[in-house]
Parts: sequence; C-alpha cells; structure tokens
Amino acid sequence: MFTTTGSRGLYKAPLSKGLLMVLSGLTVLLTLLPQYHGLFAYNLEAIKQDQQVWRVVCGRLICLDLKDTFCCSLLYYNFRIFERRFGSRKFASFLFGTWILSAFAEFLLAEAVHFLFGHQVEELPSGLLSPVFALYVPFYCSIPRVPVTQLLGHISITNKSLVYIIGLQLLTSSPFMWLVALSGLISGGLYHCNVLGIQRVLFVPSWLSRVGGFLLEPVFSGPQPPEETPLGMGATLDIQRQQRMDLLDQQLLLAQFNHTRNPPQPQAGPLNWFFPSLRLRGQNRPPAQPHPSPQAPVLDNTPIAEDQITRLMEMGFSRPAAQEALRASNNDINMATNFLLQH
Repeated sequence: MFTTTGSRGLYKAPLSKGLLMVLSGLTVLLTLLPQYHGLFAYNLEAIKQDQQVWRVVCGRLICLDLKDTFCCSLLYYNFRIFERRFGSRKFASFLFGTWILSAFAEFLLAEAVHFLFGHQVEELPSGLLSPVFALYVPFYCSIPRVPVTQLLGHISITNKSLVYIIGLQLLTSSPFMWLVALSGLISGGLYHCNVLGIQRVLFVPSWLSRVGGFLLEPVFSGPQPPEETPLGMGATLDIQRQQRMDLLDQQLLLAQFNHTRNPPQPQAGPLNWFFPSLRLRGQNRPPAQPHPSPQAPVLDNTPIAEDQITRLMEMGFSRPAAQEALRASNNDINMATNFLLQH
C-alpha cells in the first residue's frame, strides 16, 4: 500500500481513532437494526417540507452503507497525518468547519440542480462524508508528491495514488455522491484558505478541546510505536535503523562509482516495452573519463537541509530517521522518503 503518513498506527491521533471506532461501530449496529435506518436518512425533502431539521445532524454523521464506511475509514486513517501535524484541536476545527459549510453547500447545489435541470434531489448519501472530501484540499496542497514507479512509460504511480483511488471509489458509490463530494471540496477550499476569516468563526473552543482531551484521549490515544521508545526495544531498533542507513549509504556510493566506471548499455526486451524509462537510463550521460587508479568514493559532507527535515517530519517520521535518510541519500528527499516508507 502506498502511504503518505510515515509511521503506522494511530499514535498522536486520538480523534482519528475515535472517528474510526465510533462511526464504524454505529454503522455495524445500524446494519443489525435496519428498523432504525429511517432516523439517519439524509432526506432533503423531509428537512424542507416537514421541518425535520434534526436530520441535518443525524443524516450527516453515520453511514448507512458498509462500503462507504470502509472507504471513509481508510481515508480517515490516511488523513491522520493532519492531526499529527496540526494537533487534535485544529484538526477537529477543520472537520467541524467543513461539516457546517458543506451543509449549506449541499442545499445550494441541490437547488441549483433543480433549477438548471428540473431534477429534484430528494435524498443524499448519509454519513460524515463531506469532511472526508474536504480533507483532499490540504492533502493536495501540502503533502509532497513522490513518484514510486511508472506503468507503460506514461502513467506515473506516486505515494498519493492509492488515496485518490479510494476517493474515486467512494465517489462512484451512489448517484448523488458527486454533489456531496463537490460540497466537501468547496467547503475544504474555503476553510483551508480562510476565506473571510472563516477559521475565526467556525472552530472548536479551547475549553472544549481540553475537556475532550481529558475525557476521551485516555480512551482513544494510540500506543507509542516501538521504534520511538527511548529504551529497551527501541535501542535495538535504533541500532538496526543505523545499520540499514549505513548499508544504504554504502550501496548508493558503490552504485554511483560502478555507474561512472561502467555505464550501462541499453538492452532490448519485453520489459523495456512496458517500462521505457529503464531503457533510457544512462543514455544521456557523458562517457566517464578513465581513472588511473580506482579509489573509494568520498562521503559527501554537505549539511542536511533543514526544510527537507521539516517536510519529512510533517509526514510523520522522527527527526533522527529523517536526518539519517537524507544523509544517506545525499539530500535527495524523494529517495529518502521512499526508503523511510519501505522501512
């Protein structure tokens, strides 16, 4: 699985863990009690004609479809990086603000569809769906795109591809899911860009955040990953990580040295038909000058760029791991990210 969040688990992401456990559990419970589905249906006609305003809350919290719940759970798990990056309060404020804004956007879009095409939108998919699509805005803007491989020489697979595929799967799960997705993207863009100072109006108060942290964080806080423990097993893992970094450094330097002495020749074959980038490697390199006596390559002592360390830490990696990966890859953030994701 291509991930963008670095370390696995739900450490430092209690809100994400709570959403995964509570909302998924309620969906399973409603599956076993189908007689209560009507209470959580997001029926726009009932809201407008019968003044059932409570459906705006109940119909936009719990998914009634298990497929939607599964996709939302995967996306919330991947988007937990924002809770680690901004903190639980700001993450909750983003979800709350986009949830409110998307409610107005959904009603406006439903009326626009009725006015332009004469089609009455009576019911929308239920669940906490709009904030999920809203999270794609900061995901697109702030998460770096790291190429992983290419298919047929033209289709680039990156560390963000799987998240977009899951979003497309969720988008095609029901006929009017596109309306919910569009309202989520609109609300996410408005809140992310702080249009008209909306972040100062729709936010979670600090006192509520403290109360929630005091009551809920002990229940939903994830365990600390073993690789970040200061003593015991963590010391052994730190040694193993250091050994892997040293081995990667040696392999990189040896590969550069051998590539300089013996540039690869292009080869024809079925593999190169699907991956032409493999065939083109090394063709544009100038011929290497003969060396009088081969010597071991010298390590590059270039200081590590602080901004690249910050970018890796924002993706969930620890500072020592980011430093070692950048040092081993000679400040190549793409190579360092790929190595950290694989280890």
